[in-house]
Amino acid sequence: MPKWGYSIITEELDPEKTAKASGREIRVSQKSSREVCAAIKGMKLTLAKQFLREVIKKEKPVPFRRHKKKVAHRHGLEKTYAGRYPIKAAAKILQVVEGAEANAENKGLDIERLRIFHAAAYPGIKIKRFTPRAHGRASPKNETTTHIEIVLTETPGQGEGF
Repeated sequence: MPKWGYSIITEELDPEKTAKASGREIRVSQKSSREVCAAIKGMKLTLAKQFLREVIKKEKPVPFRRHKKKVAHRHGLEKTYAGRYPIKAAAKILQVVEGAEANAENKGLDIERLRIFHAAAYPGIKIKRFTPRAHGRASPKNETTTHIEIVLTETPGQGEGF
């Protein structure tokens, strides 16, 4: 079984105050996953889960900042105009976020004070297939999988120092 690393340096994080989870080789769009992760990075855990559920219900759009050619304008976006409702990517990222929450609960962290410290999505392996064409030829049909990483940190409360 391979040992997966993270794109963030985990040695700098305090292991007693952080929890992490990852989804490897998930069959969702890498571009949509990247935009969803950029949108939830820095949010509190409860707000991020609520945002992802609203995206799945098509109530709140995800702002697209990099991959935005020919993307329609959406009502309710701030600081950008282009947006979409990536339902499949949001559902898979919600599963990884809930896994990180379960890991934090198992460590004994306070769920109300958790914040998404790191959220990243990047391309995984390519699934290579061929589709038959006319006259005995074949065209490649490649599908890129996605790796998703979530790291949660516990923010200090009212009585603690920052």
